[in-house]
Amino acid sequence: MKGITFAEPLFLYLLALIPAMVAFYIFKQQKANASLRIPGLDPFAKAGLSLRYYLRHILFALRTISIALLIIIIARPQATDRFQDISTEGIDIVLALDISGSMLARDFRPDRLEASKNVATEFISGRPYDRIGLVVFSGESFTQCPLTTDHAVLINLMREIQSGMIEDGTAIGNGLATAVNRIKDSEAKSKVIILLTDGVNNRGEIAPVTAAGIAKTYGIRVYTIGVGTQGMAPYPVQTPYGIQYQDMPVEIDEAILKEISGTTGGKYFRATDNDKLVQVYNEIDKLEKSKIDVRQFNRKEEKFFIPALIAFMFLVFEILIRNTLFKSLT
Repeated sequence: MKGITFAEPLFLYLLALIPAMVAFYIFKQQKANASLRIPGLDPFAKAGLSLRYYLRHILFALRTISIALLIIIIARPQATDRFQDISTEGIDIVLALDISGSMLARDFRPDRLEASKNVATEFISGRPYDRIGLVVFSGESFTQCPLTTDHAVLINLMREIQSGMIEDGTAIGNGLATAVNRIKDSEAKSKVIILLTDGVNNRGEIAPVTAAGIAKTYGIRVYTIGVGTQGMAPYPVQTPYGIQYQDMPVEIDEAILKEISGTTGGKYFRATDNDKLVQVYNEIDKLEKSKIDVRQFNRKEEKFFIPALIAFMFLVFEILIRNTLFKSLT
């Protein structure tokens, strides 16, 4: 719904000067029209006044309208778009992303890590009212971004993620524990962790099941995603000639991932290609919908240009005709 409001409404009180100006002008004209009686001019009494004489009042009208418009301009008119009674959906979510070397396998386009980042970015963009955070893990884990509604910052930090940022390995338990630590104190009614990995837990001080138990204690649901095709996949291997890709068996500890999700009331998903990964995030998006308070948004747009243009045109027109058509009357 659009409406006009004023950023400086007190200036509108100056419009009270307009009636005073009109009254003074009328008084001045009555005084100026006083007649002087001279004998012998009776034959001219019926001559009357010219049309130009009456049209001279247009000068005052143009000046008055211009002043009124200038007062409106300094009051700063604004068009306001109001969106009321908007029912939005929001929860607190932490994305826990595996960035181990195996995430560079190319059974996804262009590889598992980039595909996961791209799909996660789309997921973030589709939930503008959620607080979302980001944890990354491989041989150890750390928080890339705490819970935030500034999704532009979050997405930029997501893009900066690269394999090799931290020691290699797959510490699923540590990654989950770090995510739990980031969301456990949230006051949201719904707290969710989405943990994505492509391997088997082989590093870290905290067992994945232990971390899942801690998540359950804090009422946090964990959705786990196993990323990798069935069978063999081209993994990056360091050779004397640089990085080369060799087909190796895909190993994902699905039993542990299912136990984590089952313990916390979440769900396990297996993504075997880019399209399936998109479907997984879409399903999680549908599962996690939580009504929050109705919001009201106001978007303001300055609307002084048109009044300023009209006032300028009236002033120019007044000056023009005052010095041409009505020059002899001024």
